[in-house]
Amino acid sequence: MALVVTLQVAGCNRAAEPLIIYSGRTENLVGPLLERFAEDTGIPIDVRYGDSAELALLLSEEGERSEADVFLSQSPGPAGFLASKGLLSELDEDVLKRVSEGSKDQRGRWVGTTGRVRVLVYNREMVSESELPKSIFETTDPKYDGKVGVAPTNASFQDAVTAMRHAVGDERTLSWLKGLVTNHSPTYANNNAIVEAVGRGEIPLGLVNHYYNFRFLADDPDLPSRNYIFPNADLGSVLLVSPVAMLRSSEDESRARRFIEFLLSEQAQEYFSKETFEYPLAAGVKPFHDLPPLDSLHLPVYQLDERAGDLERTTDLIAESGLER
Repeated sequence: MALVVTLQVAGCNRAAEPLIIYSGRTENLVGPLLERFAEDTGIPIDVRYGDSAELALLLSEEGERSEADVFLSQSPGPAGFLASKGLLSELDEDVLKRVSEGSKDQRGRWVGTTGRVRVLVYNREMVSESELPKSIFETTDPKYDGKVGVAPTNASFQDAVTAMRHAVGDERTLSWLKGLVTNHSPTYANNNAIVEAVGRGEIPLGLVNHYYNFRFLADDPDLPSRNYIFPNADLGSVLLVSPVAMLRSSEDESRARRFIEFLLSEQAQEYFSKETFEYPLAAGVKPFHDLPPLDSLHLPVYQLDERAGDLERTTDLIAESGLER
Protein backbone atom coordinates (compact mmCIF):
# COMPACT_ATOMS: atom_id res chain seq x y z
CA MET A 1 0.00 0.00 0.00
CA ALA A 2 1.34 3.42 -0.96
CA LEU A 3 1.72 6.09 1.72
CA VAL A 4 1.19 9.77 0.98
CA VAL A 5 3.04 12.32 3.11
CA THR A 6 2.71 16.09 2.81
CA LEU A 7 5.59 18.35 3.84
CA GLN A 8 4.68 21.99 4.42
CA VAL A 9 7.11 24.64 5.57
CA ALA A 10 6.36 27.47 7.97
CA GLY A 11 6.59 30.77 6.19
CA CYS A 12 6.07 29.38 2.69
CA ASN A 13 3.07 30.15 0.55
CA ARG A 14 0.40 27.74 1.73
CA ALA A 15 -1.53 28.30 -1.49
CA ALA A 16 1.39 27.12 -3.60
CA GLU A 17 0.86 23.81 -5.34
CA PRO A 18 3.13 21.14 -3.87
CA LEU A 19 5.80 19.30 -5.81
CA ILE A 20 4.45 15.75 -6.09
CA ILE A 21 7.03 12.98 -5.72
CA TYR A 22 6.46 9.25 -6.14
CA SER A 23 9.20 7.58 -4.12
CA GLY A 24 10.24 3.94 -4.24
CA ARG A 25 12.84 4.74 -1.61
CA THR A 26 11.53 4.47 1.94
CA GLU A 27 10.34 7.34 4.09
CA ASN A 28 12.80 6.56 6.90
CA LEU A 29 15.65 6.98 4.41
CA VAL A 30 14.65 9.90 2.18
CA GLY A 31 12.15 11.62 4.48
CA PRO A 32 14.76 13.70 6.36
CA LEU A 33 16.38 14.67 3.06
CA LEU A 34 13.08 15.79 1.54
CA GLU A 35 12.31 17.78 4.66
CA ARG A 36 15.65 19.56 4.24
CA PHE A 37 14.83 20.38 0.61
CA ALA A 38 11.43 21.78 1.62
CA GLU A 39 12.98 23.88 4.40
CA ASP A 40 15.81 25.20 2.24
CA THR A 41 13.67 26.08 -0.78
CA GLY A 42 10.25 26.83 0.69
CA ILE A 43 8.74 24.43 -1.83
CA PRO A 44 5.92 22.31 -0.32
CA ILE A 45 6.08 18.60 -1.13
CA ASP A 46 3.61 15.74 -1.38
CA VAL A 47 5.33 12.36 -1.29
CA ARG A 48 3.74 9.07 -2.22
CA TYR A 49 5.85 6.17 -0.90
CA GLY A 50 5.58 2.62 -2.17
CA ASP A 51 7.29 -0.20 -3.99
CA SER A 52 9.17 1.18 -7.03
CA ALA A 53 7.66 -1.28 -9.51
CA GLU A 54 4.13 -0.75 -8.19
CA LEU A 55 4.51 3.03 -8.36
CA ALA A 56 5.79 2.76 -11.93
CA LEU A 57 2.75 0.71 -12.89
CA LEU A 58 0.51 3.30 -11.24
CA LEU A 59 2.22 6.12 -13.15
CA SER A 60 1.78 4.14 -16.35
CA GLU A 61 -1.93 3.85 -15.65
CA GLU A 62 -2.21 7.55 -14.84
CA GLY A 63 -0.23 8.48 -17.95
CA GLU A 64 -0.36 12.14 -18.99
CA ARG A 65 -3.22 12.64 -16.49
CA SER A 66 -0.87 12.06 -13.56
CA GLU A 67 -0.27 14.92 -11.15
CA ALA A 68 3.19 13.57 -10.33
CA ASP A 69 6.29 15.67 -11.01
CA VAL A 70 9.16 13.37 -10.00
CA PHE A 71 9.76 9.63 -9.77
CA LEU A 72 12.46 8.39 -7.38
CA SER A 73 13.17 4.68 -7.83
CA GLN A 74 15.06 2.10 -5.80
CA SER A 75 16.31 0.37 -8.96
CA PRO A 76 16.71 1.09 -12.70
CA GLY A 77 14.01 -1.30 -13.91
CA PRO A 78 10.94 0.80 -13.01
CA ALA A 79 12.52 3.96 -14.47
CA GLY A 80 13.36 2.07 -17.66
CA PHE A 81 9.76 0.87 -17.81
CA LEU A 82 8.42 4.43 -17.64
CA ALA A 83 10.97 5.55 -20.24
CA SER A 84 9.75 2.83 -22.59
CA LYS A 85 6.19 4.19 -22.18
CA GLY A 86 7.29 7.71 -23.14
CA LEU A 87 6.34 9.12 -19.74
CA LEU A 88 9.66 10.72 -18.79
CA SER A 89 11.06 14.10 -19.87
CA GLU A 90 14.64 14.56 -21.00
CA LEU A 91 16.81 16.21 -18.37
CA ASP A 92 19.03 19.23 -18.95
CA GLU A 93 22.63 18.61 -19.96
CA ASP A 94 23.94 20.42 -16.87
CA VAL A 95 22.16 17.79 -14.74
CA LEU A 96 23.21 14.81 -16.85
CA LYS A 97 26.87 15.79 -16.89
CA ARG A 98 27.07 15.51 -13.11
CA VAL A 99 27.28 11.71 -13.32
CA SER A 100 29.26 9.30 -15.49
CA GLU A 101 27.95 7.67 -18.66
CA GLY A 102 27.27 4.40 -16.88
CA SER A 103 25.02 6.06 -14.30
CA LYS A 104 22.29 7.57 -16.47
CA ASP A 105 19.86 6.77 -19.23
CA GLN A 106 21.48 6.94 -22.66
CA ARG A 107 18.74 9.30 -23.87
CA GLY A 108 18.90 11.51 -20.80
CA ARG A 109 15.50 10.67 -19.33
CA TRP A 110 16.76 9.75 -15.87
CA VAL A 111 19.90 10.00 -13.83
CA GLY A 112 21.31 7.85 -11.03
CA THR A 113 21.45 9.26 -7.52
CA THR A 114 23.33 6.43 -5.78
CA GLY A 115 24.87 3.13 -6.88
CA ARG A 116 25.00 -0.42 -5.57
CA VAL A 117 27.60 -2.88 -6.80
CA ARG A 118 26.71 -6.53 -7.17
CA VAL A 119 29.24 -8.69 -5.32
CA LEU A 120 29.85 -12.19 -4.09
CA VAL A 121 29.79 -12.16 -0.31
CA TYR A 122 31.82 -15.00 1.19
CA ASN A 123 32.70 -16.49 4.56
CA ARG A 124 36.48 -16.27 4.83
CA GLU A 125 36.53 -19.03 7.45
CA MET A 126 34.92 -21.43 4.98
CA VAL A 127 36.59 -20.45 1.71
CA SER A 128 39.69 -18.50 0.71
CA GLU A 129 39.63 -15.74 -1.88
CA SER A 130 41.79 -17.85 -4.19
CA GLU A 131 38.99 -20.44 -4.29
CA LEU A 132 36.34 -17.94 -5.45
CA PRO A 133 34.97 -18.00 -8.99
CA LYS A 134 36.57 -15.60 -11.45
CA SER A 135 33.24 -15.05 -13.25
CA ILE A 136 29.59 -15.15 -12.27
CA PHE A 137 29.14 -17.87 -14.88
CA GLU A 138 31.49 -20.09 -12.86
CA THR A 139 29.04 -20.10 -9.93
CA THR A 140 27.26 -23.00 -11.64
CA ASP A 141 30.40 -25.16 -11.60
CA PRO A 142 29.83 -28.43 -9.68
CA LYS A 143 32.48 -27.43 -7.12
CA TYR A 144 30.06 -24.74 -5.92
CA ASP A 145 27.13 -27.15 -5.62
CA GLY A 146 24.77 -25.94 -2.87
CA LYS A 147 27.15 -23.15 -1.89
CA VAL A 148 25.93 -19.97 -3.65
CA GLY A 149 22.87 -18.29 -2.14
CA VAL A 150 20.59 -16.22 -4.40
CA ALA A 151 17.39 -14.18 -3.99
CA PRO A 152 15.40 -14.72 -7.23
CA THR A 153 12.40 -12.61 -6.20
CA ASN A 154 14.55 -9.67 -5.11
CA ALA A 155 14.54 -6.58 -7.35
CA SER A 156 18.32 -6.19 -7.39
CA PHE A 157 18.83 -9.81 -8.46
CA GLN A 158 16.29 -9.28 -11.23
CA ASP A 159 17.98 -6.05 -12.35
CA ALA A 160 21.31 -7.89 -12.46
CA VAL A 161 19.74 -10.66 -14.56
CA THR A 162 18.30 -8.01 -16.89
CA ALA A 163 21.78 -6.55 -17.33
CA MET A 164 23.09 -10.03 -18.09
CA ARG A 165 20.37 -10.59 -20.68
CA HIS A 166 21.33 -7.44 -22.53
CA ALA A 167 25.02 -8.29 -22.42
CA VAL A 168 24.97 -11.97 -23.43
CA GLY A 169 21.40 -12.68 -24.54
CA ASP A 170 18.45 -14.60 -23.15
CA GLU A 171 19.74 -18.05 -24.09
CA ARG A 172 22.97 -17.83 -22.14
CA THR A 173 21.23 -16.09 -19.24
CA LEU A 174 18.61 -18.84 -19.02
CA SER A 175 21.36 -21.44 -19.16
CA TRP A 176 23.06 -19.77 -16.18
CA LEU A 177 19.81 -19.61 -14.22
CA LYS A 178 19.13 -23.28 -14.91
CA GLY A 179 22.69 -24.03 -13.87
CA LEU A 180 21.99 -22.51 -10.46
CA VAL A 181 19.01 -24.85 -10.12
CA THR A 182 21.03 -27.89 -11.20
CA ASN A 183 23.72 -26.81 -8.74
CA HIS A 184 21.18 -26.70 -5.88
CA SER A 185 21.86 -23.03 -5.13
CA PRO A 186 19.84 -22.18 -2.00
CA THR A 187 17.30 -19.39 -2.41
CA TYR A 188 16.49 -16.63 0.08
CA ALA A 189 13.93 -13.85 0.32
CA ASN A 190 16.42 -10.99 0.14
CA ASN A 191 20.02 -9.82 0.41
CA ASN A 192 19.90 -9.46 4.19
CA ALA A 193 18.98 -13.12 4.58
CA ILE A 194 21.86 -14.17 2.33
CA VAL A 195 24.45 -12.11 4.22
CA GLU A 196 23.16 -13.44 7.53
CA ALA A 197 23.41 -17.01 6.22
CA VAL A 198 26.98 -16.44 5.04
CA GLY A 199 27.96 -14.77 8.31
CA ARG A 200 26.74 -17.66 10.46
CA GLY A 201 28.30 -20.29 8.17
CA GLU A 202 25.08 -21.71 6.76
CA ILE A 203 26.46 -21.18 3.24
CA PRO A 204 29.91 -19.99 2.16
CA LEU A 205 28.84 -17.71 -0.74
CA GLY A 206 26.01 -15.45 -1.89
CA LEU A 207 25.15 -12.97 -4.64
CA VAL A 208 24.13 -9.62 -3.09
CA ASN A 209 24.59 -5.85 -3.25
CA HIS A 210 27.80 -4.57 -1.69
CA TYR A 211 26.33 -2.43 1.06
CA TYR A 212 24.52 -5.16 2.97
CA ASN A 213 27.70 -6.72 4.26
CA PHE A 214 29.11 -3.29 5.16
CA ARG A 215 26.05 -2.73 7.35
CA PHE A 216 26.50 -6.06 9.11
CA LEU A 217 30.20 -5.43 9.67
CA ALA A 218 29.44 -1.97 11.09
CA ASP A 219 27.35 -3.69 13.78
CA ASP A 220 29.75 -6.59 14.30
CA PRO A 221 33.30 -6.16 12.92
CA ASP A 222 34.16 -9.73 13.94
CA LEU A 223 31.87 -11.32 11.36
CA PRO A 224 33.76 -13.50 8.85
CA SER A 225 31.80 -12.22 5.83
CA ARG A 226 33.64 -10.26 3.15
CA ASN A 227 32.74 -8.79 -0.26
CA TYR A 228 34.37 -10.03 -3.45
CA ILE A 229 34.35 -8.04 -6.69
CA PHE A 230 34.43 -10.28 -9.74
CA PRO A 231 37.60 -9.41 -11.71
CA ASN A 232 38.05 -8.28 -15.31
CA ALA A 233 34.81 -6.27 -15.53
CA ASP A 234 32.77 -9.44 -15.12
CA LEU A 235 28.98 -9.16 -15.24
CA GLY A 236 28.80 -10.48 -11.69
CA SER A 237 29.76 -7.04 -10.40
CA VAL A 238 27.51 -4.75 -12.39
CA LEU A 239 26.62 -1.31 -10.97
CA LEU A 240 22.92 -0.86 -10.23
CA VAL A 241 21.75 2.72 -9.81
CA SER A 242 18.83 4.29 -7.99
CA PRO A 243 17.38 6.72 -10.55
CA VAL A 244 15.41 9.93 -10.34
CA ALA A 245 13.32 11.19 -13.25
CA MET A 246 10.98 14.02 -14.19
CA LEU A 247 7.52 13.03 -15.40
CA ARG A 248 6.15 14.46 -18.62
CA SER A 249 2.97 15.12 -16.64
CA SER A 250 4.79 17.69 -14.49
CA GLU A 251 3.29 21.17 -14.70
CA ASP A 252 6.26 22.77 -12.98
CA GLU A 253 9.44 21.46 -14.57
CA SER A 254 11.60 24.17 -13.01
CA ARG A 255 10.85 22.97 -9.48
CA ALA A 256 11.18 19.32 -10.52
CA ARG A 257 14.62 20.08 -11.98
CA ARG A 258 15.55 21.94 -8.81
CA PHE A 259 14.69 18.88 -6.74
CA ILE A 260 16.74 16.57 -8.98
CA GLU A 261 19.68 18.97 -8.78
CA PHE A 262 19.32 18.87 -4.99
CA LEU A 263 19.59 15.07 -4.96
CA LEU A 264 22.87 15.39 -6.88
CA SER A 265 24.23 18.07 -4.55
CA GLU A 266 27.16 17.31 -2.28
CA GLN A 267 24.91 17.60 0.77
CA ALA A 268 22.41 15.01 -0.47
CA GLN A 269 25.03 12.69 -1.92
CA GLU A 270 26.97 12.60 1.34
CA TYR A 271 23.73 11.95 3.24
CA PHE A 272 22.91 8.96 1.06
CA SER A 273 26.41 7.53 1.37
CA LYS A 274 26.50 7.92 5.15
CA GLU A 275 23.03 6.48 5.70
CA THR A 276 23.00 3.63 3.18
CA PHE A 277 26.65 2.64 2.54
CA GLU A 278 25.82 3.16 -1.15
CA TYR A 279 28.03 4.94 -3.65
CA PRO A 280 27.43 8.64 -4.39
CA LEU A 281 27.29 9.10 -8.17
CA ALA A 282 27.72 12.86 -8.54
CA ALA A 283 31.19 13.80 -9.72
CA GLY A 284 33.58 14.88 -6.99
CA VAL A 285 31.71 13.34 -4.04
CA LYS A 286 33.67 10.65 -2.21
CA PRO A 287 32.02 7.62 -0.59
CA PHE A 288 31.97 7.13 3.16
CA HIS A 289 32.66 4.06 5.32
CA ASP A 290 35.97 3.23 3.64
CA LEU A 291 34.31 2.08 0.44
CA PRO A 292 36.86 1.61 -2.35
CA PRO A 293 36.42 4.26 -5.07
CA LEU A 294 34.14 3.17 -7.90
CA ASP A 295 36.77 3.89 -10.53
CA SER A 296 39.12 1.44 -8.80
CA LEU A 297 36.74 -1.51 -9.16
CA HIS A 298 36.93 -2.02 -12.96
CA LEU A 299 33.21 -2.68 -13.29
CA PRO A 300 31.48 -3.70 -16.52
CA VAL A 301 29.87 -0.93 -18.57
CA TYR A 302 26.10 -1.44 -18.73
CA GLN A 303 24.33 0.79 -21.25
CA LEU A 304 21.30 2.08 -19.39
CA ASP A 305 18.18 2.72 -21.48
CA GLU A 306 14.54 1.64 -21.67
CA ARG A 307 15.65 -2.00 -21.83
CA ALA A 308 16.31 -1.73 -18.09
CA GLY A 309 12.52 -1.78 -17.76
CA ASP A 310 12.16 -5.12 -19.53
CA LEU A 311 11.58 -6.88 -16.23
CA GLU A 312 8.67 -9.02 -17.39
CA ARG A 313 10.90 -11.05 -19.68
CA THR A 314 13.47 -11.32 -16.89
CA THR A 315 10.95 -12.68 -14.39
CA ASP A 316 9.64 -15.06 -17.07
CA LEU A 317 13.16 -16.46 -17.53
CA ILE A 318 13.66 -16.85 -13.78
CA ALA A 319 10.33 -18.69 -13.53
CA GLU A 320 11.18 -20.85 -16.54
CA SER A 321 14.50 -21.83 -14.99
CA GLY A 322 12.77 -23.19 -11.88
CA LEU A 323 14.87 -21.03 -9.56
CA GLU A 324 11.80 -19.73 -7.70
CA ARG A 325 11.14 -22.78 -5.62
